[in-house]
Amino acid sequence: MFVVGGESLIDLISEPVGADGVIRLVAHQGGSPYNCAIALAKLGNDTGFLCPISADGLGTYLLGPLAEAGVKPLLTERVAAYTTLAVVTFDARKSAQYGFYRNADRAFTREGLIEALPDQIGVFQIGGFCPIEPEDAAVWLEVAREAARRGAILSMDPNVRPSLVADFELYKDRLDAFLDVVHLVKVSIEDLIALERGKAVIDLPASEKEAIVERHVADFLARPHCELVIVTYGDEGSRAFSRTGRAMQPVYPAVPVGDTVGAGDSLMAGVLTFLAESGDLLPGRLGALDSGELEELLRFGAVVAGLNCRRVGCVPPSRAEVNAALAAA
Repeated sequence: MFVVGGESLIDLISEPVGADGVIRLVAHQGGSPYNCAIALAKLGNDTGFLCPISADGLGTYLLGPLAEAGVKPLLTERVAAYTTLAVVTFDARKSAQYGFYRNADRAFTREGLIEALPDQIGVFQIGGFCPIEPEDAAVWLEVAREAARRGAILSMDPNVRPSLVADFELYKDRLDAFLDVVHLVKVSIEDLIALERGKAVIDLPASEKEAIVERHVADFLARPHCELVIVTYGDEGSRAFSRTGRAMQPVYPAVPVGDTVGAGDSLMAGVLTFLAESGDLLPGRLGALDSGELEELLRFGAVVAGLNCRRVGCVPPSRAEVNAALAAA
């Protein structure tokens, strides 16, 4: 089973109403781990989701897409805390910007999370908010280690958000602890710039971006277990780095364009699916992937992400849609 640990929430996505600057907020189910779990299940994987779900009406709204995709909620008892909210606005390039109001996603205990884990786990995917709060990070790190003891490959998508962290240096220490145990990391160029600068920065020269990527990829791959790093560049595509190869892949065109919500989560699901099906989701094998294999991997992930971007909000494609797109390419 694939198990995804981390937050679920409601994205309140801004939409213009008329020409006078008025907007409305439309509710969509979301959260990076939640999106990834749904994308994994829609690609045909047996998937469990490890996150508290509120007993409020928005919690019920969150459960709908999980059930539709075939994701198994591993924490079956719903919690009293209100559903976590994210307010989403967009810049001129249709890239999503977020503000968060956290509640139910933090209503867990160490014992409850570990008890909910399956006895055998193929992959444990973690990320999103897990390293942000010190007490949460300590619990999630124990859960990740327990998943590894149950056979899991560990993968991470950290979604670095300096605006949510009181002390960014301490946050990086917590993130380091996760990076020391995972086998695979997916980050965006924005994540890496934020780790380097401690804040979001746009419009850096290409040479400076490249230097940042090379430094962080080298750091990740030098850690005890990490064998594969995926870096996404928004509309510039993605790159993959193993211990023996590297590759790049342009985006799969989204026509028409909806938005980019959940694009990275969908790509991550595509990467994990491809690796599982190729027999490469194993310690030692990940690091041995050569440049040609990495290119195939990124191509599959790019198609999953591109199909998601044809819709508004995170609506990952089915396996049939992905297969059709690959056949037509």
